[in-house]
Amino acid sequence: MDVLKPTAMDLDEVEAPPDPLQVAFDAASEAADPSAAYLEILVAPTPPEGLTEAGARAKEECVYRLAERDAAAGRFQDVAALLQRAAPFFGAVAKAKVAKIVRRLLDIVAGSAETLDLQADLCNEVVAWCLREKRTFLRQRVEGRLVAIDFERGRYDAALALVTKLLRELKKLDDKQMLVETHLLESRIHGAVQNVPKAKAALTAARANGNAVYVGPRLQAELDEMSGSLHCEECDYHTAHSYFLEAYEAYDGLDAAAPATRCLKHMLLCQILQEPEAGSARSADAALDAATAAATSQQYVKYAGPDLDSMADVAKAAKARSLAAFETCAATYGPQLQGDLLIKHHLDLLYDRILETNLARIIEPFSCVEIARVAELIALPRPKVEKKLAQMILDKKLRGVLAQGEGMLILHAETDEDPTHADALGVIKNMAEVVESLFHRARALDAVA
Repeated sequence: MDVLKPTAMDLDEVEAPPDPLQVAFDAASEAADPSAAYLEILVAPTPPEGLTEAGARAKEECVYRLAERDAAAGRFQDVAALLQRAAPFFGAVAKAKVAKIVRRLLDIVAGSAETLDLQADLCNEVVAWCLREKRTFLRQRVEGRLVAIDFERGRYDAALALVTKLLRELKKLDDKQMLVETHLLESRIHGAVQNVPKAKAALTAARANGNAVYVGPRLQAELDEMSGSLHCEECDYHTAHSYFLEAYEAYDGLDAAAPATRCLKHMLLCQILQEPEAGSARSADAALDAATAAATSQQYVKYAGPDLDSMADVAKAAKARSLAAFETCAATYGPQLQGDLLIKHHLDLLYDRILETNLARIIEPFSCVEIARVAELIALPRPKVEKKLAQMILDKKLRGVLAQGEGMLILHAETDEDPTHADALGVIKNMAEVVESLFHRARALDAVA
């Protein structure tokens, strides 16, 4: 009787023995010291035949578990030391997986670190490790993250120096995706230091490189948001509002609450600052009422909170043209208003505009008035009022002089411009040109004779 031999199909149906590393990982969570168990699995030597898929996955999870434990306990130096401990494992897997693991480590630290300085220190250590291991692509990614951290810390000089060096390398490699992200960072840095022309140039370069590759919805929303910020800096609030709306809709679709709320605040800011168009029947007060209604509407109820409440109060203060209400709003919602560079800058401009309007209304009936009286009427310190009046006189928004020795503001009456003087100067200029032309012709005739 013939013995039946197992076929290939029967052999496939036989379950492979579980990977020892996976078995050890499953048991590590119940060990007396899970961290030591995870570390033992991570540093276990690689078999001669190489790591199996399950074994590589177990070592990768050990890296994450150790990083989470160290970050939760505040041992961020130990997280950096994981790179050295996991070096044999990194050498046995693909570079793309190593890059993914390192970026995940940085995300873990970012979620646990209380300060940006700790994240920057870890990024510097990762960059040093990448230089030793000659991992150029990963180093460039981490340096890009370091630029973003320096930008958030307000270290614009360091961020600009690093981003310039990084762009020089990326242009040689022609990495379009990375170029889009890095040029966007460069644009943000220039925008933060009020260098609008260079910020626009960097944003144009980002969009030009983005035309050659696929730009995801998140990155596209960031580009639109930056475009809105630059138009806002140029006081083109209508166009800026359109870009912020595009960015908000993209963030809302991605369920990104924080950036969506930020774009909403910028949209409301544009509505508050936008002047009525020439010939428009809509008044400035109507625009401010619309901003207040938008901040409290049901459409944006999922983003309701102090951020939108702060912009609603700013709109009410702007409508009332009340400096006291404006200062109360700034004191109540300081973190919401002062934490955003764009809002902080333009609210300062709005405050100055309201202050100038109120001062002009107070001094309008007078030809000579005490500065102390003006400060009393507007309820502001005298040095501040005196400084603002001097600025308005220098900007030719006010015709008058400050008699500081007497503490008086002397105003000059507005005079109608007489065109006769300008016309006479024009006639004299034309006659001078005619005489000069005749002189040159006479000298030419003398030379011929």
